[in-house]
Amino acid sequence: MRTITLSVNGEDLTVTVEPRESLADVLRERLDLTGTHLGCEHGVCGACTIEVDGKATRACLILAVMAEGRRITTIEGLRDDPVAAVLRRHFHEQHALQCGFCTPGMLIMARDLLNRSTPSSEKDVREGLAGQMCRCTGYAGIVRAVLAAADETTSTRSPTP
Repeated sequence: MRTITLSVNGEDLTVTVEPRESLADVLRERLDLTGTHLGCEHGVCGACTIEVDGKATRACLILAVMAEGRRITTIEGLRDDPVAAVLRRHFHEQHALQCGFCTPGMLIMARDLLNRSTPSSEKDVREGLAGQMCRCTGYAGIVRAVLAAADETTSTRSPTP
């Protein structure tokens, strides 16, 4: 066992972990941040997507000990984030979720996509979310929601000088 300090959602948390324990398991089982879902545990489905140092990352592929000293943000940490709020609203309005299992990872990845670029077509969104699996929706509502959020967040951004 090893004691580490993780910076999660702006808070430094000390936890004792097995050196082989994934960050996803530690977030869910030790820190009770259950918005990070585990689907495939191979980095394929995207259900465990979180942010590490501001970049969308698969939590199942990182050992918790490797995350020490890194800035981790889970879906719970985006509660007051303005881009995440716009995405949540559009996901609701466009019926972009059904069972909800993929939703936290999908929202984090969609937010990452909007923060990196402005998707302007269905193709842009589908490529940007290609690593996220949803077994319920068929993606049409998700694509509409992300495009609507992109339109809204682009119109509210101040022009760069």
